[in-house]
Amino acid sequence: MIYTLLAEGFEEVEALTVVDILRRAEIAIQTVSITDNQTVVGGHGIPVVADITLKEMQEGEMIFLPGGMPGVTNLEKHPAVIETIQNYASKGKLLAAICAAPKIYGQLGLLNGKQAVCYPGFEEYLKGANVLKLPVVQDGNIITSRGAGTAAELAFFIISLLKDKTVADRLRTGMIYE
Repeated sequence: MIYTLLAEGFEEVEALTVVDILRRAEIAIQTVSITDNQTVVGGHGIPVVADITLKEMQEGEMIFLPGGMPGVTNLEKHPAVIETIQNYASKGKLLAAICAAPKIYGQLGLLNGKQAVCYPGFEEYLKGANVLKLPVVQDGNIITSRGAGTAAELAFFIISLLKDKTVADRLRTGMIYE
């Protein structure tokens, strides 16, 4: 299971594009409200009803953090979110983040010596990383992407990783994303 952690102020395009495309590929992914309220309002005022809350989350194979402000700030201020990320990291499980969200991995020291990308202006928070300017980068168990405009690329990348490139390419073509 992939868990997409949603905090008030998350970037709707980043979160929902990835969730939608992965579900089209029949990859198990759930949205998770980090509060007790399943409805989470994104940075552009769009309310989203999460599948579950953080308290209901079980261990999965990947955590995905969408960007957006103040969504990223709300994620990094939540002790259970940080504890969950550190647990996944200690087990070498996949961690994905887009836009400003890679800063959380950077602040936790998880990007030290790794290649990563983020939204322009957040590079200083990717402590110890070699920051690139590509749409999506994977280094070890961490996958990062730059922003709303690269959300679909991130989704196709994850599909290629967890299923195969043929499935990703078929979806890309079917969605007229060429």
